[in-house]
Amino acid sequence: MCQDCGCSITRHDHSLSPSHSHAQVDENIATNPQLNDKKTLSVIHKILDKNDIEAQHNRKHFEAQSVTAFNLMSSPGSGKTTLLEHLHLHTDLNYAVIEGDLETSRDADRLKAKGIDAFQIQTGAACHLDAFMVHSALHHIDLNAIDICFVENVGNLVCPASYDVGTHKNVVLLSVPEGDDKIEKYPVMFRRADVVLITKADLMPHFDFSIEESKAQLKKLNPNVDLIEVSIKDSQSLEKVANWLANHLGGKA
Repeated sequence: MCQDCGCSITRHDHSLSPSHSHAQVDENIATNPQLNDKKTLSVIHKILDKNDIEAQHNRKHFEAQSVTAFNLMSSPGSGKTTLLEHLHLHTDLNYAVIEGDLETSRDADRLKAKGIDAFQIQTGAACHLDAFMVHSALHHIDLNAIDICFVENVGNLVCPASYDVGTHKNVVLLSVPEGDDKIEKYPVMFRRADVVLITKADLMPHFDFSIEESKAQLKKLNPNVDLIEVSIKDSQSLEKVANWLANHLGGKA
């Protein structure tokens, strides 16, 4: 799956940006014999170039409607959809959600049941969303009615970090039951994060999870990242998330 889409080629890139460097791509491919030939290299360059152009188009589309887009990334079950189900109770900002999953429309249906505009993308076998999928979904979202568009990416701590989908900020979730070691195990994802949400924080007493260790790991990988402990049972923590989002509207630092 990853060999087909090319998303694995950036796994060693410590400075991922919306525009991939072909020199970095060449170096990364050289470490993978299955991808290391001129024809494959040319195809992957084209894939990344086209995706980056479409991502920039998506950003301009959002900005023309004064909408800020946030890419939500995490492993499956970390609480992305649950967060979005509850967040609207703690902010006056209006938001819609583009949902990404391999199959079913369950997550979009959950959000619609809460009165939240949502559109489901079913990727089939693809392990991440790309800019073209997000662009297609934009035709089904009323951007005039919202301040924020969330892109809830496919549950995966690897591939989504490699593809720019045209959002302005990256929100990465890590749930307490997953363990604090995931930050070091999946460094590319956490290097790309603008904020890390430690979800299911109410379970901290029941798991061997160190918030201090998490902060230390994040500081080494991404010194400027914000970290927020979140539990849907704690309204103050949800208000902190809402405030962070409000403070980063318009792509503000």
